Amino acid sequence: MKILIIGFGSIGRRHFEILNGLVDNVIIDIVSKHAVHNESGIIYKDLYDVMMIEQYDYFVIASETIKHYEQLKYICSKVRGKKIVVEKPLFDKCYEAFEYNNKVFTAYNLRFHPVIEKLEKLIENEQVYYVNVICGQYLPSWRPEQDYKKSYSAEITQGGGVLRDLSHELDYITWLFGNINKIDSINTKISDLEINSDDIFTAIAVTEKKSIINLTVDYISKVPLRRLIIHTKNKTIEADVIKNSLVITDKMSNREVIEIDAEDRNYTYSKMHNSIITNNFNAVCSFDEGKRIVDLIDSIEFKEL
Repeated sequence: MKILIIGFGSIGRRHFEILNGLVDNVIIDIVSKHAVHNESGIIYKDLYDVMMIEQYDYFVIASETIKHYEQLKYICSKVRGKKIVVEKPLFDKCYEAFEYNNKVFTAYNLRFHPVIEKLEKLIENEQVYYVNVICGQYLPSWRPEQDYKKSYSAEITQGGGVLRDLSHELDYITWLFGNINKIDSINTKISDLEINSDDIFTAIAVTEKKSIINLTVDYISKVPLRRLIIHTKNKTIEADVIKNSLVITDKMSNREVIEIDAEDRNYTYSKMHNSIITNNFNAVCSFDEGKRIVDLIDSIEFKEL
């Protein structure tokens, strides 16, 4: 298999590492403006420099969000019937539609987290009344090797901001509980972080399945958080994606605690890539699903307090 990875920051390097260990007899070429090392493949400075782009079977777009649309559009103008994975979010904003003629997926890998997978099974036959989701981490500690003020997260014109960075929550909410039909929200910068992008997003929404969703994502939490509380007709489920645990309480106050063995940091990406490569697309976020998240984000207005 021949793979082309476009963008070689931290996430591009992770895709490279995973695919090297996942696929036999693989050749991986890289597009990166930075000086990088690739023993077995070619390094291109620009996507438009790639020779015989049709030779690749699998593409990973892991560049800055603001570049996703043009890079995907270019690849789709050159190849057909290939598999293309685009890092989340799919695009930084809504764009004009084009014929993509390939199998395109959005890399919402949290769908493959063991806690989310278990949660999907627990609510399969449940009427979900209400869901509270909170996710946050202090931006300066998020990528300690990098000055947060120089990261794309800090710059709204580069597709940064907490709403796009943590759009995983919007994806798994719609995947688990149904598409959002109605939403009221606040999306703004509230902290003293030296950024011009949003650092908090909080919303109340109703899904097509009549579930009420309360969601907050932020760059300001000094304690990393990623958890859900779900009230169904028959039980309350507390799911902690960081601590890898679920607590299930029924109407009689009977309590079950499920501890899930922690997987390595690449586990969810590895399962996602393996599912795509083996044509098992059930849990993979499609192009259309990823585009729906972009449309939702684009409809939410950044508000100055």
